[in-house]
Amino acid sequence: MGVSGNDSCCSQVVKYGMFVSNLIIFLGGAIVFVIGLITLIDRNFLNELLGTNLFSGAVYVLVITSALVCLLAFFGCFGAVKEIKCMLLTYFIMLFLIFVTMLIGGILGYVFREKVELTMRQEMFSSIKLYGSRRQVTGAWDTTQSRLKCCGVETFRDWGIKIPFSCCQEIDRDGIQRKPCQDNPSLANVYHKGCYEVGLQFIKERAAVIGLSGIIVAILMIFGMVFSCIFFNMIE
Repeated sequence: MGVSGNDSCCSQVVKYGMFVSNLIIFLGGAIVFVIGLITLIDRNFLNELLGTNLFSGAVYVLVITSALVCLLAFFGCFGAVKEIKCMLLTYFIMLFLIFVTMLIGGILGYVFREKVELTMRQEMFSSIKLYGSRRQVTGAWDTTQSRLKCCGVETFRDWGIKIPFSCCQEIDRDGIQRKPCQDNPSLANVYHKGCYEVGLQFIKERAAVIGLSGIIVAILMIFGMVFSCIFFNMIE
């Protein structure tokens, strides 16, 4: 099998187009893969406070499909070099399936930005009652408050009389000791922003990044499918 002589010039253009499109798809898939891994690690401390697994599911879908996209990009290049129709057809089918999956994952990640606002506040108020009795919840609250420099759900008063040590601001002069805020909390020695507001902004920004990245790569995959169809029809 091969390309007819009349179409040799066009076939070279299409072949190079496949190489370029697959290179771009590979780079896009690699970027989404890295962003997905960082997002999973970075948001782990907020996991107990989100109240939904939609974001985790969307990110896992994008991580797995982006890894498959990178492998499939090499497969597409190989099929173009060998000019094997069955390989190009297989490449197109697999690329289309991954395209649909990644597009869904990207949309789920973006939809999560709205859903989390409805569940996160309620989950935070519920989990704050479990502080000190459940190790995972306690660790999630302490890490969230120290990393995001926030306290309580909406204010430090959500903790009642005794607030966690993770709510206390650091002393500017040495950055090690903390002000005695647990017994006498005030806006001067406690993080005054609520973790709901700060955490919601934190997670929404990352959901937007991972969701938009998945959608962009899915769009790029359309070019790979178009070139593979054209090249498939050129091979006799």
